[in-house]
Amino acid sequence: MDNLSVVSIRVDQRTDSATKLQEVLTKNGDMILARFGMHDPQEINTGLITLNIRGEKSRINNMLNELSSLDGIKVNHMEA
Repeated sequence: MDNLSVVSIRVDQRTDSATKLQEVLTKNGDMILARFGMHDPQEINTGLITLNIRGEKSRINNMLNELSSLDGIKVNHMEA
């Protein structure tokens, strides 16, 4: 059964982290229903990405673990 979730990703040092982060998101793109990204104008090198995802719990957990292992990335997850 597929699970519906919301994921928030805080990206510090986004110029350094963006490439690896994008690789993980692209690899899991079939689970991503919606993506919203923005940077904080007062924090030039910090960004926030919100994802709505649907997928098998094991795949979601694998993606979350991979994202969390990246330097400068903080991940929060909420199951709907």
